[in-house]
Amino acid sequence: MTERPFADRIALVTGATRGIGAAVAVALAAGGAHVIATGRTEGALEELDDKIVAAGGSATLVPMDITDYDAIDRLGGALYERYGRLDVFVGNAGFLGPLTPLRDVELKDWDKAVSINLTANFRLVRSLDPLLRMAPAGRAVLVSSGAAHKARAYWGPYAITKAALETLGRTWAAETVTGPLKVNLFNPGPIRTGMRAKAFPGEDPMTLPTPEEAAVAIVDLCRADFGETGKLYDFPTRTLQSFNAPA
Repeated sequence: MTERPFADRIALVTGATRGIGAAVAVALAAGGAHVIATGRTEGALEELDDKIVAAGGSATLVPMDITDYDAIDRLGGALYERYGRLDVFVGNAGFLGPLTPLRDVELKDWDKAVSINLTANFRLVRSLDPLLRMAPAGRAVLVSSGAAHKARAYWGPYAITKAALETLGRTWAAETVTGPLKVNLFNPGPIRTGMRAKAFPGEDPMTLPTPEEAAVAIVDLCRADFGETGKLYDFPTRTLQSFNAPA
């Protein structure tokens, strides 16, 4: 019998139309979760739904722009009305932005990086935190990047906003440490995705792990029997690192 550790659980995945987000959505659905999949493109969401059905799972497709903050609030309300809780949240949607000197970054690109990588996740936390607390074993995973730990030239908007996202995750974990909700961060490292190809066009993608491999590790952090919180899972090294200093 196939293991279904997420049977009867409700999981929300952002940026679910491709790459890591799509792989996580399929993996959660295959494990028994009903997946709420968000993304901008209806066609890509429909393709994802086909994969989820083929894996024996089910999904609700939510076409939305992650920077439509009113839509995020409506989504939280709709989840409460329909399910009364949320068991799993994977915040995966991200924006690479321009790889250019800070002085040359256009304001629209800076604002987009802040809006998608940081503010959208804050709004999701604000909307979904009560639902995750209503679950018997709420689990949240925010997808970060190794860039958050490197002041690498020309990566300003992406690295800065991912570093801020990690602080958001650390703060949320500290605020929920005494309850059943567990909040962790995930650094996928180099993965065979479109975003990686854009950042490193000369790299051979076949030398990199697949999104499906990363998804296995993310899904493990979402299990009800995973009791750690306030950790950063570094996928390249397969290690779980503490990121909250003791008080």
